[in-house]
Amino acid sequence: MTAVTDRPVTDLDAGTLTTSASGRRRKRTNAVMAGLVTLAFLIALVPLISLVVEVVVRGGQMLNWQFLSTDMAGIFGDTTEGGVKHAIFGTLQITGLATLISAPIGLLAAIYLVEYGTGRLAKVLTFLVDVMTGIPSIVAGLFAVALFAVLIGPAYRSGLMGAVALSVLMIPVVVRSCEEMLKLVPNELREASYALGVPKWLTIVKVVLRTSLAGIVTSIVLAIARVIGETAPLLLTVGIVTQMNGSMLDGRVATLPVFAFSQYSQDSQGVGADRAWGAALVLILIIMILNLVARFISSRFSIAEK
Repeated sequence: MTAVTDRPVTDLDAGTLTTSASGRRRKRTNAVMAGLVTLAFLIALVPLISLVVEVVVRGGQMLNWQFLSTDMAGIFGDTTEGGVKHAIFGTLQITGLATLISAPIGLLAAIYLVEYGTGRLAKVLTFLVDVMTGIPSIVAGLFAVALFAVLIGPAYRSGLMGAVALSVLMIPVVVRSCEEMLKLVPNELREASYALGVPKWLTIVKVVLRTSLAGIVTSIVLAIARVIGETAPLLLTVGIVTQMNGSMLDGRVATLPVFAFSQYSQDSQGVGADRAWGAALVLILIIMILNLVARFISSRFSIAEK
């Protein structure tokens, strides 16, 4: 009886829709909850919009060709010259090497978990990925420092160290995102391939990976965007220099996050702070470009779009 009385009652003679008391109560509750959710969304947007506006306004003052095409060699004191060319180059170097290390490891681990992982090893791997997903970035930096101190020596610093530290943070992201992409491939495609006598490894290469290629590439690009702004591990492993270092195996390398940190630490009120805001804006622009590339790849190679 309750289910019948709770239904909306339509007044056809009057030509208008009327509801029972419980229906009107549900409608009011729904409106209140929708208002609360909207309010929470708007509150969450306030710090994000404030941050973006602050970075664009303060960083935009420094964004010019001179800032982008020069380094900090020979720049001292309150000199307004100097730029982030060496930091942009170092960021792209280290992030690229970290991607070369992380992408194949993360993708192969995801393939194992989805296509083969049914035993204890899969459970252990899943547990380790979950743990690695939540480790603080400073721990990744300390791991890289300790590893290379044992292998080479405590004084060794290089871009390779920074790439290894970023890989520790990037691998679990790649595993998790690629795992979800592989799970989206319908099992009917695998079964159809098996029915034709195609071995499992070839089915994975030709069917599963081909079908999920757009999602996998997008996942890797988003993982790059996730780690490219890490500061703590790079502060420990590569430090900062004033000019470009083309060698990834020897010497410190400048990166945008560490450059912004060091400039703000040296001069939080003057030109150092301006350079820090400029470097932050350049870093955000690089991340935006990576996200746009990910969306383009997703739309360009998605089978659903064809």
